[in-house]
Amino acid sequence: MKTRLKEKYLKEVFPIFSQRYGVKNSLAAPRLTKVTINMGVGVAAQNPKELEEALADLTLISGQKPVATLAKKSIAGFKIRKGLAIGCKVTLRKDRMYEFLDKLFNVVLPRVRDFRGLSLQSFDRQGNYTLGIREQNIFPEIDTAKLGKTRSLEITIGTSAKKPELAQELLRLLGMSLRSD
Repeated sequence: MKTRLKEKYLKEVFPIFSQRYGVKNSLAAPRLTKVTINMGVGVAAQNPKELEEALADLTLISGQKPVATLAKKSIAGFKIRKGLAIGCKVTLRKDRMYEFLDKLFNVVLPRVRDFRGLSLQSFDRQGNYTLGIREQNIFPEIDTAKLGKTRSLEITIGTSAKKPELAQELLRLLGMSLRSD
């Protein structure tokens, strides 16, 4: 069964790209490749329970088990040793990616206080978009009564677009609200 956002891409977005840009092959059209969700937990060096809570929250948010990220080098000022778990991440692809983005565009981002759209400055040269969310409790899966500590997370949306302009068009057509700066 196809997800709602994937169905929208196949029925509405791809025909627009083939019409505007002359893309005849479906593999040549810009599409979503992956979504990476990253949550840094710097205090996990002193309190390992914080990392367990972050892993549980990220599992609820993404619907997939995250992996712990390890420190690449020691930093004495932060009391971090090389190889110590200091965060977690998860990479979503295919149907889980489309389900997560549908939830992000239609449920989560409208819950952000004073939301007027996402900035266009967060695109990189390859057409990927990165956004930061300050509190994980805007996701409906997180129970605010059991919430211990609010953590921020970073979401990177990977596209196959060669230019940022094509990625902007793709995400805008999929329903992501972007500011026109």
